[in-house]
Amino acid sequence: MLNQTVPAGSVIKLQKDAANTSQYAIDYINTEQVAPIANPNPNTYVTPAGFTQANVQAALDAVRQDTTGTLVGVYLPAGQYQTTGKFNVYGKAVKVVGAGPWYAQFNAPTTSENSDNGWSVQATANGSSFSGFAWFGNYTSRIDGPGKVFDLTDVSNITIDNTWVEHMVCAIWGTHVTGLTATNMRIRDTFADGINLTNGSQNNLVSNDEARSTGDDSFALFAAQDHNTSDLSGNTFQNLTALTPWRAAGVAVYGGENNVLQNLYVADTLTYSGITISSLDFGYPFQGFGTQPTTIQNVSLARDGGHFWGAQVFPAIWVFSASKPLQGIRVSNTDITDPTYAGIMFQTNYSGGAAQNPVTDTIFTDVSISGAQQSGDAYNAKSGYGVWANPLPESGQGPAVGTATFNHLTTSNNYLDIYNPTTTFTIVNNP
Repeated sequence: MLNQTVPAGSVIKLQKDAANTSQYAIDYINTEQVAPIANPNPNTYVTPAGFTQANVQAALDAVRQDTTGTLVGVYLPAGQYQTTGKFNVYGKAVKVVGAGPWYAQFNAPTTSENSDNGWSVQATANGSSFSGFAWFGNYTSRIDGPGKVFDLTDVSNITIDNTWVEHMVCAIWGTHVTGLTATNMRIRDTFADGINLTNGSQNNLVSNDEARSTGDDSFALFAAQDHNTSDLSGNTFQNLTALTPWRAAGVAVYGGENNVLQNLYVADTLTYSGITISSLDFGYPFQGFGTQPTTIQNVSLARDGGHFWGAQVFPAIWVFSASKPLQGIRVSNTDITDPTYAGIMFQTNYSGGAAQNPVTDTIFTDVSISGAQQSGDAYNAKSGYGVWANPLPESGQGPAVGTATFNHLTTSNNYLDIYNPTTTFTIVNNP
């Protein structure tokens, strides 16, 4: 933090003195004006006696055990909080308010790595809220299962706002959650997803969040049903930014129906698509896409795509019909610029030499694609296409199957605007 407020329009100089022999690469600078958030009400918010795991847990317990109805939450004043495990929130709804992510910061131990810590919120604490703090983990590798700051299962009406997460596996993993509001979050350098909602999660809002350098999908809806068989529906992902995800996509939707994803910006993916639309079940009991539309609208994708899984290349938007039905897809008002290999690519999964499911009832409206040029690398023959029906994504697979309709497709500066070498896929292009 700087020691003064810098007026708009000022010039900020970064200087490395001659004695400093370190090397730096600076891509961009984000600035914000910050000030500590005060205790909302010292009479109703408990302040921990210190900055240890036990101090914070004791404050949470004091709120839970209060029988007078006076205490409603815990206030975290500015400081460095040392966390060694999960904070247990149960028994009643609690409001956790920190002094702000630049001031109230939780830190995993520096003497170890891959420490599972965060918030364990039980259904008896439905209606709880968490805001105004940062969480810095010590993960150095991906371990599936632990490492989620908010590991939410079978809970409802949880609010997470104005939090900052770094170096964990995930920021939020929601399993059968309803009424979740996750807003104004910043997620950095995770080893898996930034936010993933799964297993019949319904009527949740994820809004105004930014993820940078996630190790899996930055924001995902995943219609697995291994824990709960309800439909994944009624969710809104909006006003989201995903930058430099280094594995998987910026935004992904795997099945479900009646979900809306809007006002999205994804830039500079390393290995995968900017947006993934997939019906692959990954071996889980899985819903697939229902007949009620999945709506994706108002999207900007810049320099997205990559290669992974051997010679598999990925476009800015990847439409993958796989083990479950892929239908009801509505994509509109989308700009794709300078994709690494292709703008939109259609692919179908095969099992035993047979296509599993076709692309059906899929409509793109008011989409523009520009700058899809040949890559000049080892995958040059799989590049340069604005819209592409893939004939052979990888060994053992086959051509895309199904139909997609484009209304008002705009293309410019592409090696080929539309490339469909298959006899199994139909691209309908309506002016």
